[in-house]
Amino acid sequence: MNPTMSFNGFPKQTVSFLNDLKKNNTKEWFNHHRQEYEDHLMAPARAFVEAMGERLKTISPGIISVPKVNKSLFRINRDTRFSPDKSPYKTNLGILFWEGKGPRMECSGYYFHLEPPNLMLGLGLYMFSKDFMERYRQAVVAPESGSELTSIVKGIERIEGFSLGGKHYKRIPFGFDADHPNAELLLHNGLYAGGETEIPKELYSKDLLDFCIEKYRPLSALHDWLVVLTEKT
Repeated sequence: MNPTMSFNGFPKQTVSFLNDLKKNNTKEWFNHHRQEYEDHLMAPARAFVEAMGERLKTISPGIISVPKVNKSLFRINRDTRFSPDKSPYKTNLGILFWEGKGPRMECSGYYFHLEPPNLMLGLGLYMFSKDFMERYRQAVVAPESGSELTSIVKGIERIEGFSLGGKHYKRIPFGFDADHPNAELLLHNGLYAGGETEIPKELYSKDLLDFCIEKYRPLSALHDWLVVLTEKT
């Protein structure tokens, strides 16, 4: 097995491939262009996972990065079983760097989402498991952890271009005080922060690593808060 190539940015063909796939989202077209998928999407993505994973350890030492599909790299195949849209492929590149002992989708992580013409960067936990939900709610109303989360959320709200996500419920859960200062956070079934921009010029060079770190760093306190809560038993 050949070692992953060093990361020097994504080639322009990465964006071209995703744009072409959006126009030709069929198995026949994809199979005919499979080598382009491997060369222009997957090869640089694997290199990015390795390089970005090492860079992320400077702010989150426990981060996990595995340059494989269904690990850091999301599958390009869509699950169409319950969707009216039967297009077989996603038209984006999704990458996750996670931290924790559990399944990757039940851990907080840093997310990279390239979907021309935009790039979205974010972190957090997209959807809580049932067990984590109760732990989260208790932490939200506990004096120390709740106060810490309030401070983190206020900090994120001051960052231009980023917003908090995961609010889902309409009513405060039974047994909790609707007048609690953190009551709004009890309406979440996930907790994450992210922001989207037009594809930056850095995408095409190794400067993308610095670009991402600069975006992730101010949000990392939210990741750390979630990791601590995830690891509690």
